[in-house]
Amino acid sequence: VQLQASGGGLVQVGGSLRLSCAASGRTVSNNAMGWFRQAPGKEREFVSSISWSGISTYYANSVKGRFTISRGKARSTMYLQMNSLKPEDTAVYYCAASRSSGTSYRLYDYNSWGQGTQVTVSS
Repeated sequence: VQLQASGGGLVQVGGSLRLSCAASGRTVSNNAMGWFRQAPGKEREFVSSISWSGISTYYANSVKGRFTISRGKARSTMYLQMNSLKPEDTAVYYCAASRSSGTSYRLYDYNSWGQGTQVTVSS
């Protein structure tokens, strides 16, 4: 499966962005999907995950209440609505598809990765 992330950009503190992830090739409709991010000099970290059905979601504490993950009706697309952005949210954001159907925060549960989209929050 190929994953294409888009929607990143430069935004001021307190602003909003909506990231999108489109899957092509193999279907991911039965797989959980997730967002991760990596800031310069730091390890890739979990942001949010959504189950195959879109019913179950899971967030890192650092983004809970500010970010919302969702899937399109065909479940081949995934979104991350990011509100109240902070400078510490600056990173390259990656979308990923899991091997399983349930949500997960573990990198090794994901076997397909997109190329990443840059999010920069300026103060």
